[in-house]
Amino acid sequence: MKKSVLLISLILTFVNQGFSQLTNEVNKGYKYNNNFDLALATEGKQSLAALSWVHFNAVTKNKKFKVGYGVRFSSQVGKNLNYETAPAILTSKQRGPQVLFTEIFYENVDTLFVAKSQNNFLNLSINLQYTFKEKFDIGFNIDAAGFSFGKKTTGRYISSQSSQNGSTQTAAPTSLNLLLVSDNDIGALNSEFYFRYWFKPKWAIRAGASFAFTEYKTENKLRLDNDRWRNKSLMGMIAITFSPFR
Repeated sequence: MKKSVLLISLILTFVNQGFSQLTNEVNKGYKYNNNFDLALATEGKQSLAALSWVHFNAVTKNKKFKVGYGVRFSSQVGKNLNYETAPAILTSKQRGPQVLFTEIFYENVDTLFVAKSQNNFLNLSINLQYTFKEKFDIGFNIDAAGFSFGKKTTGRYISSQSSQNGSTQTAAPTSLNLLLVSDNDIGALNSEFYFRYWFKPKWAIRAGASFAFTEYKTENKLRLDNDRWRNKSLMGMIAITFSPFR
């Protein structure tokens, strides 16, 4: 009886120690893969700053390929920008992922010329990353959903097919942001393709490209009953990363 009790006690002690060790490893692994980031992007007419947090999870045995989720706050400023007709049902005459491969019907595309643009947007992000030679990462991320805010602005409506051509329109950032593929997208979304180098255990630099959508909604519906206007911008990007638990 005493031997059985002793054996059970030893087994429970071993299981408890093993579970504690596993929990510590999981917690350590979770903390290890948390990155905080400040990115700056520009293309001349407009610039964007982004603060983000990302947590990665390794999905391969060698832990080189990772999938992550995060939160990103982006703030964009621009001058003399063209915001074009946004809805896919107008630009492609259809909805769905196939609009990525369809032609643009330019007869449905008008322009809102905005002299001063400023958008702030907070979104959840999807992140993919591959690590090679320990200190180098290559990755891609994209905003998935969130919201935008900013001051109202005015823009000049440009349409050769409307009697309102040349009129001044008041607009504000579209509130809802949602990733739906190409012109199906709604609101402001940021994405990045990058290379990262860890120059210290907890510090890294990133460089690459940022592709950002920003969107305004006019107070008035104009030709084709449209009130949504989108600007797409490809910008050079540089960033600093801090991973405090590495």
